Amino acid sequence: MDYITKFAEGFIRLFQLGGETFISWMTGIVPVVLMLLVAMNTLIALLGEERVNRLAEVSAKNPVSRYMILPFISAFMLGNPMSISMGRFMPEYYKPSFVASQMQFCHTSNGIFPHINPGELFVWLGIASGIETLGLSSTDLALRYMFVGIIMNFVGGWVTDYTTAYVSKQQGVTLSKTIEVKA
Repeated sequence: MDYITKFAEGFIRLFQLGGETFISWMTGIVPVVLMLLVAMNTLIALLGEERVNRLAEVSAKNPVSRYMILPFISAFMLGNPMSISMGRFMPEYYKPSFVASQMQFCHTSNGIFPHINPGELFVWLGIASGIETLGLSSTDLALRYMFVGIIMNFVGGWVTDYTTAYVSKQQGVTLSKTIEVKA
């Protein structure tokens, strides 16, 4: 009988912890993401969606800007997970590639720009602590990690382009490589 009671207490504790986590999100990350959404949509409204679409279209034409520059700027300015929202301006064909590159960048830049992905800062701090124990510079490691990451994000984005083309052809789906302006 004691096992049933312990199981029931453990079972309900699981949902209590889930509720506590949910409330922490509602007072932590959700308001931040909401305010970033408001700020981004305000900026878009001020600049005009047509201009932002043109910028995205120009960025989409060049793989360097598509997988290195735009992911860096959006991660630096918006942080994770909000930086992914910049993909909404990319043509449909490039959205999977942009997201692949963007998500990788949020991880590889954490040592130099911890505000980009604070939820994973503990991972970086653990690695940096080990490096510093060896008498090495954690800044050197952070810079190398970021530069290698930028190159690998570029490769990952480009490989995803080829994967998207292959799957689109296989499934008989045509994705636009240009921005379709809404009337």
